[in-house]
Amino acid sequence: MSTTGPDAGSLFPGKHFISTVLEALETKTAMSGTLGRRYFMRAAMAGIMIGVLYAAHYAVITAFAQIAVGGSTLEPLGRIAGALTFGWALVFIYYSRSELLTSNMMIVSIGAYHRRTTWGRAARLLGLCYLGNFVGGLLVAAFLRFSTLADGAVFDRMVASADHKLAFVADGPTGWVDLLIRAILCNFCINLAMLLVYNGLIRNDVAKSSVMIVAVFIFAFLGLEHSVANTVLFSIVGMQEGIDLGLVTGNIVLALLGNFIGGGLLIGWYYAYVNDDTRWLRDNPADQASTGGSADLS
Repeated sequence: MSTTGPDAGSLFPGKHFISTVLEALETKTAMSGTLGRRYFMRAAMAGIMIGVLYAAHYAVITAFAQIAVGGSTLEPLGRIAGALTFGWALVFIYYSRSELLTSNMMIVSIGAYHRRTTWGRAARLLGLCYLGNFVGGLLVAAFLRFSTLADGAVFDRMVASADHKLAFVADGPTGWVDLLIRAILCNFCINLAMLLVYNGLIRNDVAKSSVMIVAVFIFAFLGLEHSVANTVLFSIVGMQEGIDLGLVTGNIVLALLGNFIGGGLLIGWYYAYVNDDTRWLRDNPADQASTGGSADLS
């Protein structure tokens, strides 16, 4: 029977994930500073991808809803197909190395925990990323405004969806809590997928893509609240028929807060803490000598 206790590697199995995220943070922080224009462009491309795939999501649901079978329609099947279609947005963003606000919430939170960034620099990165996402989505909204791609039943479904999201704000505190919870769960799902992608255990691209598609499918199918997707939807609807900017602002603020709690705290801060071996290595110097310490997380 072994007389030695478990080593840091078995007690803190997520160190590879943390190290990978911190490396990504260094690149993102540098780009959002000295290469701010290029970082903005990468974020705008993510907004374009969100916009195109979100529009396709509504188009797919609408197409199925127009198929009559036995006195009903195939809309329930369309909701599944539409959510799966939108699921590819995160895959496209990840493999094109574009910048999405909600996954960056997890990254900056881990960086702040390990003192690799300040909250000021984190806010700059997130703010520039959101602005880029917004401009990219606004471009898609303009494309749809001056084309017939989203005319008729597809646009009507977008309007109904936007009205449903704005109703959370108009309904008062009960609706605010509902929206906040939906936003928390939304980014929890998104960043849970990114945790699996970054942790080094999944090396196959098909598996990585599947994880990301399922995560987005869950949020789209359940009607969870994603701040960037909502921004794009409100831009599309607002550019064509106008929209209540007060309700839009309320929705986006609550969605941003919930997304940060779900991705930044429940995934980022949580996993930064449970994989922090600093105190363990300080109390077990023999283990620190055998593992080389935790210099990668200093």
